[in-house]
Amino acid sequence: MKMILPLAALLFAVPAGAASLDAVAASLKATTSMTADFSQTGPDGKVLTGKLTLARPGRIRFQYTKAPLLIVGDGRTLTMVDYEVGQVSQWPVRSTPLGILLASDPDLSKVARVVAEAPTGLVVEARDAKHPEYGTLAITFARVGSAPAGLELTGWTALDAQGGRTQVRLSNARYNTDISKTVFRFRDPRTKIPGRVG
Repeated sequence: MKMILPLAALLFAVPAGAASLDAVAASLKATTSMTADFSQTGPDGKVLTGKLTLARPGRIRFQYTKAPLLIVGDGRTLTMVDYEVGQVSQWPVRSTPLGILLASDPDLSKVARVVAEAPTGLVVEARDAKHPEYGTLAITFARVGSAPAGLELTGWTALDAQGGRTQVRLSNARYNTDISKTVFRFRDPRTKIPGRVG
């Protein structure tokens, strides 16, 4: 099982240059779609698991195994659905930390920097200085020859503007398979009928 690289293990690595950031951008661009198992640790320490489905640009789905929750993006809007209480919250995808992972042509030079690097992988910190309310995303990649551009996305840590920290670890990743757009629809608990995000 491949896990997110411990950030502490990379803290003393030699800082990387623009070439490493270019490699990350190349990996993201080469990843047209992805599926993986995920483990999410929230600010309260609670751990949730499920299935991640991603299709760039802008589409993502976190299908939780046991929690009555769903997070899904349709290319424009990221929606969080709590089926237990029938609540739906929405944001523009680009206004969330995940926007950097889902952009069609991510310009990392403006919002990201490599903060640590080792022979086994690297960590990229993404933050829009003009919009600190979007939060910060520390994205971890492992060097895997079979992954897009030789870098496998293994997880990330999101820090929101209020200081809440959520860590996501990925495993069993599969890349660039056909994924139907219907995957990125959801059942709206407010209407009781299937609906699209946004």
